[in-house]
Formats: sequence, C-alpha cells, structure tokens
Amino acid sequence: MIIETDRLILRRFDLSDLDEFAPIMADADVMRFSKSGPWTRERTEEFLQQCQVDYSEARWGYGRLAAVQKTDQRVIGFAGLARFDDVDGSPEVEIGYRLHPEFWGRGLGTEAAAASRDHGFGDLGMTRLISLIQPENVASVRVAEKIGMSCEKGIRQWDLDLRVYVISGTAAQLAHAADARRCHVSCIRTHRATLHSRLIRGC
Repeated sequence: MIIETDRLILRRFDLSDLDEFAPIMADADVMRFSKSGPWTRERTEEFLQQCQVDYSEARWGYGRLAAVQKTDQRVIGFAGLARFDDVDGSPEVEIGYRLHPEFWGRGLGTEAAAASRDHGFGDLGMTRLISLIQPENVASVRVAEKIGMSCEKGIRQWDLDLRVYVISGTAAQLAHAADARRCHVSCIRTHRATLHSRLIRGC
C-alpha cells in the first residue's frame, strides 16, 4: 500500500529501512515529547518488526508508515495510524508522525497527518481519529488544528499530561476521502502497469 502527497510517499516499513530510520528515532529533538525518550537501534528494530505484525489483516491491517521524500527517496520519518486499546478507558486510533528536524517547518508534518486522516476515513472506514499531544508541543497542536482536529479533553496517560485532539468524519467527508484516495491509488496502479507493459515490450 502506498499513499502519495505532493511531496511525500507514505509506504509500509521494511526491515531494510533500519539504517536510515534508526538515527531519526535516536535524535533527542525528534523524541523530545516521546514517553520513552530517544530509542536505541535495537528498540527501533523492534518497532519495525511490530509494524510488520500490525500491517497483517489478522492484527489491524494498518499501522505506522515510512515517510519518504519524493525527490530523493530518502526515509525522513514516519506517519500513520496506531490503535491503542485503552486511552482514558476507551480504544482509540491515533494519527501520529515524527520527522527528521531537517524537514521541520516546511508543512510536511501537516501533509503527512492529513494523508493519514484521509486514509483512516476513506480507505479504512473509520469515523473517529485522535492525536495525543502534550500541551507544550505547540508545533503538533498547530498540525492537529490545521487538519481539522479540536481538543476534546485533557488526560493523564503513561505518566504524561496529554490533550486528546479529535476529528470525526461525517458521511460526506468519508465519501469524499474514499473517492479521492481510490482515484489516486488507481492512477498510481495504472501508471505502474503502463511502465511494466513498456518494459516487457522493450525486452
């Protein structure tokens, strides 16, 4: 599965992404608002392995995706959806993302978060998505608000004070997101099929 935005490709992680992805998750600035702080290479490898489990239809069928810069195919972070069984007593699906600091301040976080929102509503048929944000994380608050989320409440979770930002999809929004995403994915598949056909004819 591939999701494309103007500047990014969001695709499923592969274990071979470890060398590019591990330094990002070890960066203190990237992980400033993480509940666990910077990750070791081993912890990042465990994350990539868990992603493979999450992608399975036997599990969730979705998960965190590699955020790849289109211009050079570089992995610059992640974006996507994750399910939590207990957020203040209820199961929730969260929009989340982390990008290398080199790519902050360019609107890429908003681009990735909006694509994740549309994927959840359009492709997966979800009707509610959240983001868990510490009040001090002003940049993530701005991203949440830009993609239509609003603060529902404050909670104490994982020994952190968090705000729960929420967006709910109306029937019209869901239909629009689904149509747009299906059209986009169809265009990608058609383009690839055309390239494949040309390659075969050229052999």
